Amino acid sequence: MLVKVIQILSLVLTLFSASSCNQAEEEPEVLLPQNLEVSLEIGENGQVQVMFTADRTNFFRVDFGGENDVAERVDGNAASNRYTNPGEYTITVQAHATETDFIREEVSVSISEQMLGLGFPETGFTSPMTYEGYEMVWNDEFEGQSLSADWVFETGDGCPNLCGWGNNELQYYRRENTRLEGGYLVITAREENMGGKNYTSSRIKTQGKQNFQFGRIDIRAALPQGQGIWPAFWMLGENITEVPWPACGEIDIMEMIGGNADGRDNTVHGTLHWDNNGSYASDGGKRSLTDGAILKDNFHVYSLIWEENQITWLLDDEVFHTMDISPSAMNEFREPFFLLINMAVGGNWPGNPDASTRFPQQLAVDYVRVFERE
Repeated sequence: MLVKVIQILSLVLTLFSASSCNQAEEEPEVLLPQNLEVSLEIGENGQVQVMFTADRTNFFRVDFGGENDVAERVDGNAASNRYTNPGEYTITVQAHATETDFIREEVSVSISEQMLGLGFPETGFTSPMTYEGYEMVWNDEFEGQSLSADWVFETGDGCPNLCGWGNNELQYYRRENTRLEGGYLVITAREENMGGKNYTSSRIKTQGKQNFQFGRIDIRAALPQGQGIWPAFWMLGENITEVPWPACGEIDIMEMIGGNADGRDNTVHGTLHWDNNGSYASDGGKRSLTDGAILKDNFHVYSLIWEENQITWLLDDEVFHTMDISPSAMNEFREPFFLLINMAVGGNWPGNPDASTRFPQQLAVDYVRVFERE
């Protein structure tokens, strides 16, 4: 009886072994995809679409070649990406039979500054190095490799004392968004997360380094554009650490609130802010370009002539607004001021960026020159 049981068990084991071998032998071979074809379509503002087809494919993965990109599974036979930085990128398309069985194809794409709407115009107004009756007392032509010691960075979001920089602005200021290139100071606003904000930019000032009182200031620059973009050349009273705003005074040499509505991308504003006997006051004027031109298209010179009793704003050496500052309530405008250059994103005045706003945006400054009466 024992012998018979052993024989039966042996037979079962033999049959099981044979069955296992047959199953292993009968497992179908994975067939890799074939005939993978990839093509690119390059659109505006850094937009790139990649199209692909392959035989015997269950799904595709695409890697657009960014610094932290990975091959992500996509639906269908196309995928798109918007690049925000110029450079050479390698796009990889994988055609998968299974997660681990696939073939791949690489294509390269070159993203230029022009494709991103960056770059600088080659035309525009230029102001002279000398004016009759004036002497240049300070200037920065931005010809070096880094900012001069006359400039100080302001970083962060203004918190805790002035969150949103007093205007509900949306950017986080960083040193890294400022560079010198080709004789220009370049401030770049980007759509990226930093310090709890969705945008980054830069703000620099001459506070504690260079102060000015009366004279002429010329700033040659090519402006950015777009809803919610807010570049500015302005001044604050040097005594702001002892006398709060607006009693310290603010002189806005140039502000532009970007956007297509109502010709905002083609309009420059010049404004004063002050304490009018205990009440906040402001006033100013503006000038708009004509014939469909916008301020980004060319370099323009934004100027201020600051005298003891009068301040005048000019665009390309043409006066567009003058204000009388002789009243005693405007005495703050007879004190030393320092310069600021920044590009804000969003805020009470311009409103927030929307779907029409392209990033990155660049503010390019060719020079800043300060003259005083001889």
